Amino acid sequence: MTAVKELQLAVIGEVPVGLLRELEAPIEQVLGVGAWVGKGLLPEVAFAFNKERRQYHTTAVTRRLLTVREPSARFVMGVADVDLFVPDTPFVYGEADREARAAVMSIWRLRGEGDAWKRRACVEAVHQVGHLLGLSYCEDARCAMFQATTITDAERRQLHLCNNCRNEFVKQRKM
Repeated sequence: MTAVKELQLAVIGEVPVGLLRELEAPIEQVLGVGAWVGKGLLPEVAFAFNKERRQYHTTAVTRRLLTVREPSARFVMGVADVDLFVPDTPFVYGEADREARAAVMSIWRLRGEGDAWKRRACVEAVHQVGHLLGLSYCEDARCAMFQATTITDAERRQLHLCNNCRNEFVKQRKM
């Protein structure tokens, strides 16, 4: 059975389209959600830049993503290569707004030597889409829904849901 195409992935800035295509399969495998790289993109995010923090505010980015969401998309997630923040935190890897059905994630702090950062990016994509679909943070450090606040946390997370999150996910999708 093929997953229903529900999630539009959007390029933000200079992120390669190929990276977004690499996120499609893990999202479908873990969450059963079909994703595709849409035509809409945000060429830059200067509008979200906070001069004092020298970072980009996630809320401003997610709101702007709504302007590029295609009519057939239930959800939209943008992928950026800038340092993101929400108030009261030093940084975030991403943020999802369930009500708006939009999320943003960044590869800025996930990068590292070799290709390990791509695995971290796939896990972060699953994490943000999980939030869009109704999942909350998990206490299991190996679960994709664990809240990573350090690169060590991001590295420890795996590309799967723990049993508790999987059961909650099945329950959420039946509603």
